Formats: sequence, structure tokens, C-alpha cells
Amino acid sequence: MKFPLAAGLLAAMTLPAMADTTVGLLLPASGNYAALGQDIEDGFRMALAESGRSDITVLREDTEAKPPTGLTKARKLVMQDQADVLVGIVSSAVLGAVRDFVHDAGVPLIVANAGNDEATGPACSPFITRVSFSNSQLNRPMGEWMAAQGIKSVYTLAPDYAAGQQMIGAFTTAFEAGGGKVLGSEFTPFGKTEDFGPYLAKARASGAEALYVFYGGADAISFVKQYDSFGLRASMPLYSVGFLTAPLYLRAQGAAAEGVVGALHYLPTLQTPENAAFVDAYKAAHGGDMPSEYVVAGYDAGRLLLGALETGAEGRAAIAKALPKVAYTGPRGPLQIDPATNNIVQNVYIFETIKLDAGMSYRLLDTRGQVRDAPNGCVMPE
Repeated sequence: MKFPLAAGLLAAMTLPAMADTTVGLLLPASGNYAALGQDIEDGFRMALAESGRSDITVLREDTEAKPPTGLTKARKLVMQDQADVLVGIVSSAVLGAVRDFVHDAGVPLIVANAGNDEATGPACSPFITRVSFSNSQLNRPMGEWMAAQGIKSVYTLAPDYAAGQQMIGAFTTAFEAGGGKVLGSEFTPFGKTEDFGPYLAKARASGAEALYVFYGGADAISFVKQYDSFGLRASMPLYSVGFLTAPLYLRAQGAAAEGVVGALHYLPTLQTPENAAFVDAYKAAHGGDMPSEYVVAGYDAGRLLLGALETGAEGRAAIAKALPKVAYTGPRGPLQIDPATNNIVQNVYIFETIKLDAGMSYRLLDTRGQVRDAPNGCVMPE
């Protein structure tokens, strides 16, 4: 199903294409993050379908969310398949693994999920443009907001890999700058933790006023259910970077997710014309399911690529140069790329997961407008 997009972006997309473009999708199709990869691909293909273009070839490789595999597949897409652009990457660790190859090969990469801070900080590259988020970008506003709400102490939990460490680090810095204290913190084995009980017991014993976590994939479902059954809701409210109760997991979590407060760059319940049209189209094509933030990231990656191609950019170098200049208002709100870092500038929404008669949903609590990261060591070539 097609629906109108921002007028300025697609005005020229019906013009004849100047050259074929090959896109390599680097996404997990197996493992803990397989569902995320599928949502991103669905969103990306949705954007391409809307454009009506027939000159874009899409090839897909499974990164398995593993750094060595991701690098091997990136090399294949670029060197063997001659991809003009790479799109995707869910894991921050995979993004770190492919960074040097992408930069040295001079192939543009549109990051559709991985929040690795270094990729748009000290390891930034004119060939890497992020349209998802950075790990700090989502957690810093949440730390500031929780401190401003008068919450004095927290205990933190996250998986033990780059994203978990960076997200908790950014939250901690902001929360403590606002006067709060982190009374304890643990990182759980990534993708291997089935029983969160011992960690929840330590959190309860810490005496902290609240619990702050980051979990995604299958871990998000397990953690929320175990938190609920552990009986902490009344004594230790749960806050998170908002992936924890995202639409992708909310149906499985059910009422166990009620009352969780999170921060995220997209909510399917945003009351804007752009989002209403997007949600209606997605639901019509996916059996009534609500789009997740991963769908939106894939969709906006497609929109970013289409916007660059609309300028007439051909070839890797020209596309890479055009990508950061694309800006528009889409489902998540105003979107632009910061030329100082090639990282996205966007709204961050603080929300509560609520239970309605029709099922689980979200209530918007606050909006932090047009959040951007400092360069953090990024020196982008002129």
C-alpha cells in the first residue's frame, strides 16, 4: 500500500533513473536479534516500494550479530557483489568490526540500528551516516529526566557488550550530574542469560529507589516477565531505554510491561499526520501489527538513500557526500543529519507503557526536541 510522503523529498522520484544502484543489506537473520533484522528490512523495502523505482537492487547477508561474520559479509557485498551502498547493522560490536573496512573501501554505510558511540565520535567517517540513534543520544536524556523527577538512586542492568556498556555509561553520567546516585551496576552475559533472578535479587538488596536497564531481542521479553513475577513493581519501579517494551516485544510481554517508563526516538502512538499515514500503511500490509522503531529505522534508511539518489548522486563517493544533506519530517518527527558527526539529530520521547481495554499501548510523558551528540572526538574532513 502506498501513501504520500513529505512533498520535498519525493518530488523527483518518478523521474527516470540515471543508473542502477546495488544495496547490500547487512542484517541478522538468525540469533537473538533476527526479529530486529527482519523489521529493519521490512521498513527499508517499504520505502523503496513507495518510491516506485525499479533501478535499485537489494542483496541481503546475515551478520548473525557476530563481528567476524559481519565483516566477512561486508567484504563479500562490496568486493564480490560490487554493492554501491551498505545498509543495516544491528549490533554495535558488528559496526565496530566493519568500520575500518567501510572507511578504507570508500563505500557508504547507512547505519539503521547500531548505536556504537565511536562510529560518530572518534571513529567517525565521511562514509558512515547513522539514521537510527547513538547509545548516548537515548540514555543521556533519560538520565537527565529521571534526576529532574526527583529520583535519587538507581540500580542498573544491561547485557555485557558495547551497546550495554555505552548506554549505561551515558545514563549514569547524566543521572549523577543531575544529583542522582547509582548504587550498583551489573552486566549480564549477552544472549546467554536465561535466569535474571539473581540479578534482580541484588538490585532489590541494593536499596535503590528504581531500576534502570537496557535489553533488546528475546532478552527484553524474558527480563520484563521475570521482573514482573519477582514482585518489584511496587518497591522498585522499572525505567529503561525504551527498546525494552518496544512494539516488537509488547504483545509477548502483555500486562507484565505495564508501568515501565522508557525513552526512545519513535512511538507508534505519536499524533502526527506523517506517523498516522505510516502506521496505517504498515498495519494494512502486516496484519494489523504496529510498526516498531526498527521498522522506522529501516524505512528512514531507505528514505535517506532515496533522498541522496534524488540529487543525481551516482557512485559510492557521490552518494556518501549526498547522504548527510538529506533532511525531512517522517514518522518519528523532524530528522536531519549533523554534518559534524554524520549522526542523526532527532526527538527523544519519554513514555510509559500502559494497559488499555484494547491491549497494551504507550502514553507520552515528555519530548526532548532535536537531540544531538557533541562531536566527541569526531573530526570530519571538509
